[in-house]
Amino acid sequence: MSLAPRLDLRQSQSLVMTPQLQQAIKLLTLSNLEIEGFIAEEVERNPLLEATQTDEVVKPERPEREEPAAADELVTGTAAADPLDIDYATESHQQDSVADGGGGFDGAITGSGGAAPEDGPDLDSFADTSLSLADHLLAQAGPAVAAADLFIAQHLIDQIDDAGYLTGSTLDIASRLGVAQMRVEAVLATIQTFDPTGVGARDLAECLTLQAKEADRYDPCMAKLIANLDLLARGDVARLRRLCNVDDEDMADMIRELRGYDPKPGCRYGGEASRAVVPDVFVRSVGQSWAIEVNGATLPRVLVNRRYHAQLAHGPQDKASKAWLSDCLASATWLVKALDQRQRTIVRVATEIVKQQEGFFRHGVSQLKPMTLRQIADAIEMHESTVSRVTSNKYLSCARGMFELKYFFTSAIQATDGGDAVSAQAVKSAIRALIAGEGAAILSDDTLVEQLQARGFDIARRTVAKYREALGIGSSVQRRRARTLGGG
Repeated sequence: MSLAPRLDLRQSQSLVMTPQLQQAIKLLTLSNLEIEGFIAEEVERNPLLEATQTDEVVKPERPEREEPAAADELVTGTAAADPLDIDYATESHQQDSVADGGGGFDGAITGSGGAAPEDGPDLDSFADTSLSLADHLLAQAGPAVAAADLFIAQHLIDQIDDAGYLTGSTLDIASRLGVAQMRVEAVLATIQTFDPTGVGARDLAECLTLQAKEADRYDPCMAKLIANLDLLARGDVARLRRLCNVDDEDMADMIRELRGYDPKPGCRYGGEASRAVVPDVFVRSVGQSWAIEVNGATLPRVLVNRRYHAQLAHGPQDKASKAWLSDCLASATWLVKALDQRQRTIVRVATEIVKQQEGFFRHGVSQLKPMTLRQIADAIEMHESTVSRVTSNKYLSCARGMFELKYFFTSAIQATDGGDAVSAQAVKSAIRALIAGEGAAILSDDTLVEQLQARGFDIARRTVAKYREALGIGSSVQRRRARTLGGG
């Protein structure tokens, strides 16, 4: 065997993720609102790109049909398309538009109907104009706190969290400010008189005490009750009665009073406004079929400005300028194609989801079937990872509400009669309905198993407990204790 160096030629094949393919995969994962931000950055970077906002629901390109769609065809006239790993160089494509356009839902988007104001909706009316908790407290501190102590009040207010509780100790604050602790305590006592009642408390007991004093309900019995909140949490009402030296009626009245207090008074003010969920796909019934449309209201229409490209190409330019202009054109053309292909891919996946889960869309969650990503991937001849990316951060709006696309993928629960399996979501819905209607007789997990098996669900007790906890429902002991404390 020779150990001398030599040169060999070998041929091999390997899968290479090109930058464009990586970008296309990234676009699949983004929601429409995130895509809007991405397009804005590309338009600012590339002078050959133009983005125009549309107020209609954009329908993907679809072929003409000579015959009406059959009743069992779930989507009317959707176009089949290749997955994102196609060769764009060999694809015949209209490069100047994302889609051919089309009508949307009647009145679904504000601005498309006659009822909207001429200048569009008043977006300022939806703005959150409420003060933050800190601003609300500082406004009250001005006239209530002496000028010499105002800096202490400001520091204390900075240490109050969103729930209204003081996060730091008065000793640490006094050391940090170089003042006596009694002075800090005095300013804190003033802040604790501010609105909302209970703000500035150092723990839950102090917060409830402040609210009880404000309501003139802080007597020795209430003080004993607040001092023993751990017993109340455990439901040890008998011991609480002995400690407070009251009868059953007074104890129930005190607990009812305590339940009316706010354990997080600061949450009424400020905080970041909740962001509305915008659907990426609309689904509506059309006779016995379904129409599926991509929401184009949040997705700008991207165009390639070929006239501007022609002007630049015929002007004086050096080799570097020609290369830069060629790169801009290639990048703009690719982005338009990628966005169009993204819409087509989303529609294909949503179409198959509606087809597989037609029972849910017609009859509700009880008819939701178990489904996996592989089922959808095999049906539309795409890779499972592509389906996973399409269903991430995407929402579907239908007559039954708005659902994340991931919602329709659930595990299977076998039926007791050997029939078709049911989805875990359907079982959770049944558990919630059984517990909601349990009445005076609290249902244990064993009883729930029996009733679910009577309905055809072959399910174990530990699975019932897991689903019940996922729904945020306590055990039978906890529900019975809560009913006792609530006087129900």
